[in-house]
Amino acid sequence: MGTLWSQESTPEERLPMEGSRPWAVAKRVLTAIQVLGLLLCFSVLLFYIFQNCGPRPCETSVCLDLRDHYLASGNTSVAPCTDFFGFACGRVKGTYNSFQELATKNKNRLRRILEARNSWYSGSGEEKAFQFYNSCMDTRAIEAAGTGPLRQVIEELGGWRISGNWTSLNFNRTLRLLMSQYGHFPFFRAYLGPHPASPHTPVIQIDQPEFDVPLKQDQEQKTYAQIFREYLTYLNQLGTLLGGDPHEVQQHASMSLSMTSQLFQFLRPLEQRRAQGKLFQMVTIDQLKEIAPAIDWLSCLQATFTPMSLSPSQSLVVHDVEYLKNMSQLVEEMLLNQRDFLQSHMILGLVETLSPALDSQFQKARRKLSQKLRELTEQPPMRARPRWMKCVEDTGTFFEPTLAALFVREAFDPSTRSAAMELFTAIRDALITRLRNLPWMNEETQNMAQDKVAQLQVEMGASEWALKPELARQEYRDIQLGPNFLQSVLSCVRSLQARIVQSFLQPCPQHRWKVSPWEVNAYYSISDHVVVFPAGLLQPPFFHPGYPRAVNFGAAGSIMAHELLHIFYQLLLPGGCPACDTHALQEALLCLKRHYAAFPLPSGTWGGDSLTFLENAADVGGLAIALQDIYRSSGNYSFFWLRSTCQCRASEQGPWVLGTVWRDLQMATGLEPEGPSPPTPTQAYSKRLLWHRGETVLPRLDLSPQQIFFRSYAQVMCREPSPQESYDTHSPPHLRVHGPLSSTPAFARYFCCARGTLLNPSSRCQLW
Repeated sequence: MGTLWSQESTPEERLPMEGSRPWAVAKRVLTAIQVLGLLLCFSVLLFYIFQNCGPRPCETSVCLDLRDHYLASGNTSVAPCTDFFGFACGRVKGTYNSFQELATKNKNRLRRILEARNSWYSGSGEEKAFQFYNSCMDTRAIEAAGTGPLRQVIEELGGWRISGNWTSLNFNRTLRLLMSQYGHFPFFRAYLGPHPASPHTPVIQIDQPEFDVPLKQDQEQKTYAQIFREYLTYLNQLGTLLGGDPHEVQQHASMSLSMTSQLFQFLRPLEQRRAQGKLFQMVTIDQLKEIAPAIDWLSCLQATFTPMSLSPSQSLVVHDVEYLKNMSQLVEEMLLNQRDFLQSHMILGLVETLSPALDSQFQKARRKLSQKLRELTEQPPMRARPRWMKCVEDTGTFFEPTLAALFVREAFDPSTRSAAMELFTAIRDALITRLRNLPWMNEETQNMAQDKVAQLQVEMGASEWALKPELARQEYRDIQLGPNFLQSVLSCVRSLQARIVQSFLQPCPQHRWKVSPWEVNAYYSISDHVVVFPAGLLQPPFFHPGYPRAVNFGAAGSIMAHELLHIFYQLLLPGGCPACDTHALQEALLCLKRHYAAFPLPSGTWGGDSLTFLENAADVGGLAIALQDIYRSSGNYSFFWLRSTCQCRASEQGPWVLGTVWRDLQMATGLEPEGPSPPTPTQAYSKRLLWHRGETVLPRLDLSPQQIFFRSYAQVMCREPSPQESYDTHSPPHLRVHGPLSSTPAFARYFCCARGTLLNPSSRCQLW
């Protein structure tokens, strides 16, 4: 027994000797088990992080509505790296128009307010606004009144030859009545505007007239003739509806169009006047009388701008002196031999102006003309607008302070305003940070730029004046509604003109808003150094306190940043920044111009001019400011950047490669000892995303927060391209999406765009 036991070996002795084949196999197996264990642990750790530290879905009703909105307004079958505009805006039935649909939603809200059953203080602005809206919607009463109210107006003006009852009144008396009582300016426009040398001082401005006929200086003769034929048919209808003899109507309508054509030929394009350095001239009323003696300027302007006290030495701003000279000569010629035709021309123009307040026969004639003119000018047909929309717009025009208070009370409560101001503060701070790192700005210019941003005033929601109901009660005392809708409109026209004059005569320490609170246009005022964001803009789908932060920063935040960059337009103009590094600035500007020129333009659109380039620069800079770079110089890293990197690796290379992901992680944290330094933080959204643990995403949309950011940015730009003759200074909408996105490296990173695709070019520009 002892012998047998002594012959048994110990466990260590029974193991294969090191270097033998069994030992090598066992060692490799143990190593593989250890590596697999590490990989499994790392995968579990990543899974845990992704599930527990990642953004949670927002399941509130506003988020679900926005999710459905995104699904309905875009086309996810389009490749985002080659056509993100189509991805975000290209729904099946035409391109989604974000601003137009938001404007319609705001008008619908006003409609609900105006149609609600409320009891208001007798004679208050609310009561009169509701009465006016109801009168506008009462089409039965308008149809029953027929042409009677308009014929009464024509008789008060002396009548016209078309009806057979015409009294040859003094020409300037008729013109004075048209301007002061009916807001109609047949030969020129007169309005109050800021003085060129003193923006806060009002001055009467005399400008070219606005013709109802859509004519252009470079129009083809054939199109020109076709437009006049259609317009002649329309004028004949107006005269016939008012009881005129068809032969007499034809004669007077033809003469009226002939006069319109001559006046149109007298116009000088704005570009020509700018090139000649004659955008305006300062003249006195006496001097204007010598330039255009056919008009009794003092009596006409005094009646129009009462209670202003005018004298022959009163200074005016005249925008086109040559036009006024030629216009006056034409009027004098007609006063000598064709006074009755001159009267008919003025009356026909007034009838066109008042036609929206008349019965359905006038409405049908106007719609038919509009359709024909759009066909001739190759514009898409205009969809029929419901009656309520026109009534809401007119009520808003005449009763703005009242509707402003009601709209803001319902659509922009204090918590919404507070959230919007918080967003603006983040964008403003990001801009200040970015200004410190611009290579083409020296220290002096950077300090000046930062001071301008610090001194900027911001007005959010509505002006203080518009939210004072006691002012509304006082201002509407002169409005007399009835006995018919046309008379109500005329009373409101006179009241509005008087309020405008009074507002300019009173000292105004605050900025006068150029938009109504329910409108969707933000703007920057150079003269007052104030940026304005109306309540109507800060609405879904652009902004809501309950939205994921990525949505608010991408949509409303990029709009805010765009408007802030308007402060520095002057620096980008030739000679606008003498203290800057001119070479670096010009290189950046030239790079951006080449970048945009490389994008193809759809047919019927145009690339714009110098103003369009400035808007392009603001688009690119606005997106860059709204998005905070995820790299951190402090050594911290963004989990979301790592996640998007892993997703891209998985989509491009199959299973994750641990070494590749680890190298990406090292670069993101700044721990890698060699290689390029990470960029400095320069943008707003991701800076807060990095430190914000409550980030959310839209449920079941399969988009990360950064992808939602870019999706919401593109949503702002969704609309049909504008026709070439449009006065819009912005680039076509698809270019407003692709230009900034292709200038942003983060977009290509988060959407895994291969190098060389349209939105991931080999080189980029950095202006802002």
